Amino acid sequence: MQTIDLQGPQGNAYALLGIAKSLSKQLRFPMDKAEGIVVDMMQGSYNDLLTVFEHNFGEYVQLINKPGEEC
Repeated sequence: MQTIDLQGPQGNAYALLGIAKSLSKQLRFPMDKAEGIVVDMMQGSYNDLLTVFEHNFGEYVQLINKPGEEC
């Protein structure tokens, strides 16, 4: 399982969007599902983006140091 430190360089929204696109391709998600995930990630706040990311990729990626989480 891959771990992403949200306080590190991979933790910004643009990096997470790129990772989501890459994982969608690796996992062979249908194009419409992959595009839908990215659109959903961009709809709300950063915390919403994290929620969508974890819902779709939480089985493969662990996010650490989330906002409001004890380090």
